[in-house]
Amino acid sequence: MNPGLSALQSYPFEKLRTLLKGIEPPAIAPVRLSIGEPQHATPPFIRAALVEHLDGLSTYPTTAGLESLRESIAAWFDRRYGLPALDPATQVLPVNGTREALFAFAQAVIDPSRPSPLVVCPNPFYQIYEGSALLAGAQPRYLNQVLDRGFALDLDSVSPDEWRRTQLLYVCSPGNPTGRVLTLDEWHALFDLSDRYGVIIASDECYSEIYPDEQAPPIGGLEAAHTLGREDFRRLVVFTSLSKRSNVPGLRSGAVAGDAAILRQFLLYRTYHGCAMSLSVQHASIAAWNDEDHVRDNRRRYREKFAAVLPLLQPVMAAQQPDAGFYVWGGVRALSNGASSAGDDEAFARDLFAATHVTVLPGQYLARDAHGTNPGRGYVRIALVPDIDECVDAATRISGFCRARQARD
Repeated sequence: MNPGLSALQSYPFEKLRTLLKGIEPPAIAPVRLSIGEPQHATPPFIRAALVEHLDGLSTYPTTAGLESLRESIAAWFDRRYGLPALDPATQVLPVNGTREALFAFAQAVIDPSRPSPLVVCPNPFYQIYEGSALLAGAQPRYLNQVLDRGFALDLDSVSPDEWRRTQLLYVCSPGNPTGRVLTLDEWHALFDLSDRYGVIIASDECYSEIYPDEQAPPIGGLEAAHTLGREDFRRLVVFTSLSKRSNVPGLRSGAVAGDAAILRQFLLYRTYHGCAMSLSVQHASIAAWNDEDHVRDNRRRYREKFAAVLPLLQPVMAAQQPDAGFYVWGGVRALSNGASSAGDDEAFARDLFAATHVTVLPGQYLARDAHGTNPGRGYVRIALVPDIDECVDAATRISGFCRARQARD
């Protein structure tokens, strides 16, 4: 068996199930804010496009996808980021969601024959980064994101020797769970590292289309490269998805774009990986990539939820409007009042569930102990994915729970 399997940790939601096992919550409607699964309705025109092309189920799809799909993806990148026209034949590929692609990318990129290969990733992070590194024969190194640094990546925490051994760097912007967006200066620093050490950058941008200001969309990796004169996108591949943008998590449809030389090799890997996208899904994806009205409406709904929920949470926990995304990265240390148990994110999530039937995710489940700390400890991730009434109900319950806990402490 692959020895990396023994190093894999339980997935965060399995840890959460274990934490809550045996607890009998009150007999009120449950509200699950623990998982980032979009719950807005899938737009009817995307559903219609899928149904209208069910005859595609009788045909084997190609791994590279339909030319019309690659053209739609390239056109979206060009519109969204103001790029010169991407080449649909060489600079974009459809993928079955970012999760599948992010994992597969490491398997294609990592050369385990090189001495002690490393994969660098944010901390807290999306667990796929760690698992993909371990199963590709590399070891993960973590860039802590802490409040004192504004949740910025601590690039200096990786030594020059470790950077020389690093083959792949995962970044996530907007970040999961912090919601932080990388700045152009930070992209410049990342590109400098890439040039100095030959590191390939995989930029996870699946939350890029959920942001609070219609006039200020988050900068993306390709946009940053273009702005800084890196027109060939060398050693950069970005990953994006329709799941959050278009409320189609079950469609399993996304895209990668960037360095044509890397994508050529990634496509070769994928022809063996067996991950061609169904033609029916491809046609539904074309419809989604070609429309922005439903995406703007989606953003409006998230804006309304943040506007309603944050005033309820901010008096009782550290909860700020994220740069982008639909998570509140809520600090519960403020509740401790000197008592460590009250600031413990596991205890908070367990006791909140027991008292209110609201589920949130302990932050330490999304992070690892690194550089002397677990940067997720003392936080909970709150996913504002249900409808606004449920989110407000849950925030009201959380507020009442926190106030009662503070009064007791």
